[in-house]
Amino acid sequence: MNDSDKIRLASNVAVVAGIFCAVVSLLLLLNFFQLTKSDPLESEVMQSMIERLGREPQNAELKQDIRHLDLLARKAYFTSQWQVNTGSYLLLFGALVFALALRVYFSLKSRIEIPDQIVENELKARILSQKWLLAGGVFVLVLTFAATFATKDYLKMYHVDETLVADVASADPGIEVIEVGSETAAALSGAETSSEEVPAATAEVAASDAAPAQVAEAVTAAPALPDAAQIRANFPSFRGPFGNGVSGHRNIPVDFDGPSGKNILWKATLPMSGYNSPVIWGNRLFVSGANAQKREVYCIDRNSGKILWTRAADNIPGSPATAPRTTEDTGLAAPTLYTDGIRVYAIFGTGDVIAFDMEGNRVWARNLGVPDNHYGHSSSLIGWKDKLFVQYDTNRGQKLLALNVATGETVWETPRSVKISWASPILANVGGKYQVILATDPTVAGYDAETGKELWSVRGLMGEVGPSPAFGEGLVFATQEYATLMAINPANGQIVWKDDEYLSEVASPVVANGMVFLATSYGVLVCYDAKTGSKLWEHDDGPGYYSSPVVADNKLFIFDLDGRLQVYALEREKKLLGESNLGAKISSTPAFADGRMYVRAGTTLYCIGK
Repeated sequence: MNDSDKIRLASNVAVVAGIFCAVVSLLLLLNFFQLTKSDPLESEVMQSMIERLGREPQNAELKQDIRHLDLLARKAYFTSQWQVNTGSYLLLFGALVFALALRVYFSLKSRIEIPDQIVENELKARILSQKWLLAGGVFVLVLTFAATFATKDYLKMYHVDETLVADVASADPGIEVIEVGSETAAALSGAETSSEEVPAATAEVAASDAAPAQVAEAVTAAPALPDAAQIRANFPSFRGPFGNGVSGHRNIPVDFDGPSGKNILWKATLPMSGYNSPVIWGNRLFVSGANAQKREVYCIDRNSGKILWTRAADNIPGSPATAPRTTEDTGLAAPTLYTDGIRVYAIFGTGDVIAFDMEGNRVWARNLGVPDNHYGHSSSLIGWKDKLFVQYDTNRGQKLLALNVATGETVWETPRSVKISWASPILANVGGKYQVILATDPTVAGYDAETGKELWSVRGLMGEVGPSPAFGEGLVFATQEYATLMAINPANGQIVWKDDEYLSEVASPVVANGMVFLATSYGVLVCYDAKTGSKLWEHDDGPGYYSSPVVADNKLFIFDLDGRLQVYALEREKKLLGESNLGAKISSTPAFADGRMYVRAGTTLYCIGK
């Protein structure tokens, strides 16, 4: 290629790069001006609907319309943010190519031209035009980048009130440890206790003048922490044992009807609403509820539906005097509790974590700092042996915590360079050692459960990460709408396969019998081969899924948003075993015991069985 050909090529590249930069700049500027004139999250329509909801608080259709409009606004926001970020990188790349092509072009031109043949005025005019062209290009680039960085982050208006942070900073951040069974515990907890709540043995301990050493000795003599077999025999956390959505319980009913009461063994009304799911140990079931004034934990006899005790999460050092702002569909009691059969642990949207023993005696409580979360904290708790794991990824900081289950003290704390997440941690036994697996924007990562050390990390998620990961067939599965579904080997942190045809917004995937199941918010249930990622079957029917699919009794159970339960065989070809209607809106995930299924709908708890 001679110099003339090189000059022609450099000229063409410069022209193409210049046009490319101009187009990208124009699109970014248009995007900026569009965002400055419209508020995607606080539209007049949304405001009027919220005002109407204040007048019609029981209007279920209006609540659903608000949720749908909010979902569309959030999707539009993150799509716009992706366009701005991607456009910025493309513009930078185009500008570099344009500058390099111009440099090559003028360098080659200067080598082949005869200086004497260039008229002085022509040379001055050319230099002047080049300067104006360069100045104009720099002006457009600067204006475009300025518009990019000036693009308003509408989600910041949901950040925690600074006065709340000041309240926490001025409060004692220490952990409140209550002596189990003492009169002091009852006074500090401020719990409401019915006459049947406190067994005689507990009353005797409360009335005694036992010395602190005697109380400590009694605590030391507590039952041993459960092993893996005992955890699998119960349903102790969100999506069951180790948070993986697979239960070993049998004889689960597939035929019931809520409106008529068919196979509805009991229905209990809870004092306060919450979006957390039930957890079970033995014959006791636990949920929580909250509003702006108070937060509570409920213990329920799972055989009768009777509330055995109610305890308030109050008088906690560092807890904010005013509850942080949350959206209506998240609230302050979204995270699911965890129980190890010795204690039950709860976390609320105020950042308060609290532990009670199985009889309702308060053991310890602490505040982790008010979560800066524009919807509300929703990551559920999970534990193993003597550690309670908390995924605390907020706008102000991100970390994974391990708390001592007996005292609430921090065992280890691992900072994380990620964005906010609404997903929950799971546990995976990898090569004989347990890992805590977390999903957020932009990574899926595994941490040593004993030390908190990050073992591996894979990038691939983005935006509002809601679905929790799943573990099975030796692989970790993670997904998020507008990102990807990926299978990861947790032994080496390598991606085995990826797919982006169907992606979940809220519901978490589940793995069983060599298959991974995923449910979308737009109503598609899909089944993939867990090892290869090949799609086996799909079912498109219904209003969508927020409740996560769960495997029990060698079947797949999933509730749609309208409260219809679908039961599928765990087979590589679609086989629908049955459908039932609860007659209530469902976004929580069911819990299981032998012959029983428990599901929550707001303030109503259902027990389904034959």
